[in-house]
Amino acid sequence: MPPRDAYPDVKQFIDGKWVDGDAGTSEKVLDPSTAEALATYPHAGPGQLDRALAAVSRTARSWRDTPPLRRSDIIRGAAQLLRERADRIAFAVSSEQGKPLHEAHAEVHISAEIIDWCAEEGRRTYGRIVPSGDDSRLMVTAEPVGPVAAFTPWNFPVLTVARKVAAALAAGCPVIVKAAEETPAGAMAVISAFADAGAPPGVANLVLGVPAEISEHVLSAGVIRKVSLTGSVGVGRILSRLAAEHDIRTTMELGGNAPVIVEPDIDVDEVALRCATSKFRNAGQVCNSPSRFFVHAAVHDRFVDAVERFVRDIKLGAGTVKGTTMGPLANARRVDYVGKALADALDRGAQVVCGGRIPDGAGYFVEPTVLTEVDDSGTVFAEEIFGPVMPIVRYHDLDDAIGRANATTYGLASFVFTGSLVKAHRMARDLEAGMVGINTTVVSRAEMPFGGIKASGHGFESGLEGVDAYLRRKAVLEHDPVMPGRGVSH
Repeated sequence: MPPRDAYPDVKQFIDGKWVDGDAGTSEKVLDPSTAEALATYPHAGPGQLDRALAAVSRTARSWRDTPPLRRSDIIRGAAQLLRERADRIAFAVSSEQGKPLHEAHAEVHISAEIIDWCAEEGRRTYGRIVPSGDDSRLMVTAEPVGPVAAFTPWNFPVLTVARKVAAALAAGCPVIVKAAEETPAGAMAVISAFADAGAPPGVANLVLGVPAEISEHVLSAGVIRKVSLTGSVGVGRILSRLAAEHDIRTTMELGGNAPVIVEPDIDVDEVALRCATSKFRNAGQVCNSPSRFFVHAAVHDRFVDAVERFVRDIKLGAGTVKGTTMGPLANARRVDYVGKALADALDRGAQVVCGGRIPDGAGYFVEPTVLTEVDDSGTVFAEEIFGPVMPIVRYHDLDDAIGRANATTYGLASFVFTGSLVKAHRMARDLEAGMVGINTTVVSRAEMPFGGIKASGHGFESGLEGVDAYLRRKAVLEHDPVMPGRGVSH
């Protein structure tokens, strides 16, 4: 096990060099299990942002012209380095973000799988030949969109950076990553892996600092051609406005509030176990996690009992401590929000099955909580809680359940558990979401598109669509040369 002092010295990575920020302001990285500082680092200043912009501008053509097979070799090399460094990376991520070590390990290895997928998919960015009825040749080619600005969150500090950087580089685009200021070590690990695998200086850059200042500076410079954000709806709207003002393409993954519909024709105990396991992963801080549980009245009580048994066995503690199965929330803001949401639920008549308290002492802990008799209009049901709260309500009619499931501004993921193919196909069609999991709580796969609708954003990451998001299409219409004595070709 790496020692506590294994947490890295936090730096910016600009044009192939690790450097200290020079903005004159700084940031503390806190251990969410103790609220104590792991590190303090200076923010990137305007001059450093300009150097990062100059780097992606300078390397855009050379990286575009690097053969796809060579790009693929570099990207796959980064995946291998992540695997080799998994123990140290997982410890740093668990320290700064709070998730248990086994979850941090899983995040590193899943990230490596995603990078491998992008490495291979970058070799298949095909165009097409369009049949023509005359002497012309009609072609559609795929080209890199150009320099990318990627903004990533703190809940998966390795995976979200890896997914954006790998897809952008596979498509032939250099990238500036603005990672979450609370979790720099995960982002540093990814960028370091790409650099050490042979990514040329300037192709992959990392900046850390004040989000609003960085986004305004980077997006207003006239260099960036693509923005990819994983973040909140509010931040998405701000970046979308900035991107629109400067004609920048966008991919926005803006969170969710996923409904789960549980029909009575299933193994209730097993489904309850799967749902609870998924819900309390990363202390509920997962954008596509099952969040609102609609359970048929015939099996509601049994489902609740099974969930309660699971939750009472959860061991709350620091993520770096052996045996911990759920860590703290990532920061004090989350604790405050979840506490207010719980109070609102109780005021509206919700019943606490288990949990419901914010423990005294250091750190940002909230007990894993199960609620029943929840008002659909209350915060814990209507909003994205991003915490360890599992609200369960009963339903009698499937039409009613679908209607209530869709009664949200979000549309990232939805989940269905049923033994009926007819009902499964119907709900896959009628649920308003970018992804639907049928008899599974897993909708994030390297080979499948990941994205939402409505307030959950637009565009996709992962899968074919994830690499295609960094490409633009060009129509090429070629006619025979106009030669002397041959007239004009149309």
